[in-house]
Amino acid sequence: MAHPPIDPFQSAHIRRLVAEFGSPLLILDCARVRAQYRKLRKALPGVDLHYALKPLPHPAIVRTISAEGGWLDLATSGEVQLVAALQLDPERCIHTHPIKRDSDIRNALAFGVGTFVADNPDEVRKFSAYAGKAELLLRVSFRSPGAVCDLSRKFGCDPEDALVLARQAAGLGIGVRGFSFHVGSQAADALKHVEAIEACVRLLAGARRERLGAFDTLDIGGGFPIDYAQRAPDIGRFCAPIRKALARLPARVRVIAEPGRYIAGPAAINVATVMGRARREGHWWYYLDDGLYGSYSGQLYDHARYPVEALRSGPLLPAVLAGPTCDSIDVIAENLMLPELRAGDLIVGRAMGAYTVASASEFNFFPKATVVAVNRHAGDAGGVE
Repeated sequence: MAHPPIDPFQSAHIRRLVAEFGSPLLILDCARVRAQYRKLRKALPGVDLHYALKPLPHPAIVRTISAEGGWLDLATSGEVQLVAALQLDPERCIHTHPIKRDSDIRNALAFGVGTFVADNPDEVRKFSAYAGKAELLLRVSFRSPGAVCDLSRKFGCDPEDALVLARQAAGLGIGVRGFSFHVGSQAADALKHVEAIEACVRLLAGARRERLGAFDTLDIGGGFPIDYAQRAPDIGRFCAPIRKALARLPARVRVIAEPGRYIAGPAAINVATVMGRARREGHWWYYLDDGLYGSYSGQLYDHARYPVEALRSGPLLPAVLAGPTCDSIDVIAENLMLPELRAGDLIVGRAMGAYTVASASEFNFFPKATVVAVNRHAGDAGGVE
């Protein structure tokens, strides 16, 4: 029996879900997961989208992507175990953590994942024992200071060393599918993507000339921006230069991407409850049952600022939102304009699907937000999990 759709952006539905599941709550809207996936697929036609589990490794979002025909990007043994438990196809997964324990490689191979990422000679040598079972993508670094999170600072080889790694792999009998890169998360524009694609076009051609392996795959990573407190570029316009750069690749080259934030971020909201309040230096301080050690951890680790609002109307006054723990650093926002609130009122944080509950802790024994997935099936819009 079909259920009416649930719109977690509407206050009546938010209140109903809090009444049923408690607070704090992260409401994951699978309808918006589908919408984000389809928008990116339209913006990058012909690119196989591997959802990166890292920002929100929840079964409902993984199932939703799989039902859309998408692929998956795994980076840890825990993520492998999650996908294995859901009985999804391992051949639609890649393992992209550049630095792995031998047990991580063995766990992924046992599940059936055969494509891995490496970015240095030591890491390539780890696969000599698995030649014939595992194939590599060699990750290349393209520094992107303009990105909010510059992921090439920690991973990737210099472009001039990429063919050296390819020769090493060939000498060890390890198959190499191609190259990968990740220019950083929440990129302001696509210029670094274009630079990286153009460099990898040359690297692919050089590797093919030397007959170092198949070199028929290019992984362009993620980094596609979403709206937070500031609006992000339209994804179609953002990807237009990327599409133009990819058109220069030979037709035989498969292109894949690793969207994470773009899929998960806009698809969830956080709901927290005011536990109490205090008047300090002329302003109201409101203490919530979620904070920087919980779902708002992304403000520390991911450098994000989430749009927040109160589910109460009234004249707006300057206020402070604080988390529940005894640590003075646990302050979500200051100089925020809010109506006067009381204990039991609800605060909603928007665009909180990515790097929020995934990096939350239970410091001070305050529990993490409960995750509730709604609209899980396109044909049964109101399903709640």
